[in-house]
Amino acid sequence: MTEDDTDEVEEQKQWVVSPGPHIKGPKSIDKVMMLVIIALLPATAAGVYYFGPYVLFVIGVSIVTALLTEMIIKRLRKRPFHMDGSAILTGLLLALVLPPRIPLWAVVIGSAFAISIAKEAFGGLGHNIFNPALAGRAFLAVSFTGLMTRWIMPVDSMGADAVTGATPLGEGFTREITNELYRDLLLGNVGGSIGETSALLLMVGGVLLISLKIINWRIPLVYIGTVFAFTLVLGEDPLFHILAGGLMIGAFFMATDYVTAPLTDTGKIVFALGCGILTVSIRLFGGMPEGVAFSILIMNGLTPLIDGHFIPKPLGYQKPEPEDEDESKEGGK
Repeated sequence: MTEDDTDEVEEQKQWVVSPGPHIKGPKSIDKVMMLVIIALLPATAAGVYYFGPYVLFVIGVSIVTALLTEMIIKRLRKRPFHMDGSAILTGLLLALVLPPRIPLWAVVIGSAFAISIAKEAFGGLGHNIFNPALAGRAFLAVSFTGLMTRWIMPVDSMGADAVTGATPLGEGFTREITNELYRDLLLGNVGGSIGETSALLLMVGGVLLISLKIINWRIPLVYIGTVFAFTLVLGEDPLFHILAGGLMIGAFFMATDYVTAPLTDTGKIVFALGCGILTVSIRLFGGMPEGVAFSILIMNGLTPLIDGHFIPKPLGYQKPEPEDEDESKEGGK
């Protein structure tokens, strides 16, 4: 082999061939996760204000458990652990959809399940089928139903004694639907999960992510619009169903998950339609007062089918013209 051949081989070794996509953008996984966490901070602060400092322990335990679980699982799988922020975001989202006074040991179980089973068991970030935070919440709801339905009314941030009460979607909720109730639902001054009560702050965070092009506007718009239309047709109060419960956090921060939502724009619309219909159906006809978590998880399971049906056409694709019958016969001979 000559010296020129050797140089050519060395030059070829510098090229790395790998599967697509090959288009790179300025947004890394770390930056995306950090921006989503920042967008959740207003709703998180509202949860601390309305339900007291104990929720800080719930949030902290959930995040720390998520990080430790991912580190342990990565070590067992002999994979490198990278602090990309996904475990922190999963822990935070899980904490925000939990009751304000849930025991910390239950938080540990839910967060560990979310990372170990719903995320790492499928291969880690980018491979999970279901939203890990919602899967953790669903696991706790099925395993510890009593703990997951124990609600308190808002208390001041100095830690006053908590008073149990029903959430707006619960059967024991007795307040009449008035402008005052709409205001409390908008600001978060009602019973519910830690970070789902303030519809206004969740919308602010969601609009921020849309403006930064972190999430696709189609999913939250179609999801919320479907809930509005479906409840209106069924004779319910659409505004109440939009502001109450976990619709806002689900539409902006859960259903828009890159991994578990469809890839195409048409697929995203179908996905959001399904989420909206299932949410209203579970709320009005199911055995649970809230249906956001399970509706998104069900549609997560259907995402591969949606992606398979709405396959984008390649650039420049032209539908082949049908062959003449005579040519087909000749080809068969």
